[in-house]
Amino acid sequence: MNKQLSAVTGANGHLGNNLVRLLLSQGEEVRATVRDLKNRAPFRDLDCGLAQADLMRKDTLLSAFEGVKNLYAVGAAFKMWSENPKTEIYDNNVTGTRNLFEAAAACGVENIVYVSSIAALDFTRLPAREENGYNKDRRNWYYNSKNDSDKLALELGRKYNIRTVLVLPSGMIGGVSHKLNYSSKLVLQIIKGEIPVDTNITMNWIDVNDVASGMYNAMLKGTNGERYILANEKHTSIQESVRIAAEQFPELKLKMPLKVPRVILYSIAGLMEAGSKITGKEPLLQRHFIEMFYGLKQDFDISKAKTELGFNPKPSKAALIDAMKYLKEDWSKNQTL
Repeated sequence: MNKQLSAVTGANGHLGNNLVRLLLSQGEEVRATVRDLKNRAPFRDLDCGLAQADLMRKDTLLSAFEGVKNLYAVGAAFKMWSENPKTEIYDNNVTGTRNLFEAAAACGVENIVYVSSIAALDFTRLPAREENGYNKDRRNWYYNSKNDSDKLALELGRKYNIRTVLVLPSGMIGGVSHKLNYSSKLVLQIIKGEIPVDTNITMNWIDVNDVASGMYNAMLKGTNGERYILANEKHTSIQESVRIAAEQFPELKLKMPLKVPRVILYSIAGLMEAGSKITGKEPLLQRHFIEMFYGLKQDFDISKAKTELGFNPKPSKAALIDAMKYLKEDWSKNQTL
């Protein structure tokens, strides 16, 4: 593939910013797009263009995608809770996907690597794989949005004759962060000893740079209309994650989280949800999360990505240790913890 202008939406986010850095290291010409042009800190010392792109404003997308041949669609609403989830989560992701493809078609974009999520996978058969279909549980607005925007991206790619490749990452950690995502916040809580209770909800840790590399390879050689899981094969429990942190950083004197029966967790979540209606802040635990994920082993078949994209991720334990070191030694230097 000849060198062409590449655009990255959501380029100030965790994955988007690390992807921009990777593309630049490969000699690519990059246009980073953000919703707020005042947010320039993530691009300090990066030799890339910068443009405004709001997924809910098609006029900004038309301007941002002018002259672009390769588009990495990273930007999305990554929220598990909102006071107005239909508008702030679902509509942002689904309508935003439609706007993105319509603008891309109008601008002559030829290739799109679209970031979906493991949230759009069927977990009723494990290890989860792409061909098993979509998540059948519709209790969460974010999961609904990823299911439906995933399907819509493939549909619109066919409609507008744009080569469209989807990638589905798991819990991204590590790398350069300017604002912590859910997964990185959990890692930070672990090393700060703020996990008193084991919710029996597992994680599938993946290094953000492995996801960025997987996206780059998806652009180079991914098959049009296909979905690729970018995750590790095996899950890691919260207990094991804390144990790894305790072994790696004995000076933190971390205590293992207590195992609590599901019924008690459910009751606690109910109280937290009630409190969130008063405070307007996201509850730390939600009942439908327990219903959906309690005891679920987030294991994946990544053979398709390995074979077709050359995906070879850092093992989960190594990714977690590196993320802990980054948060403890680098990120924390410039943050108020």
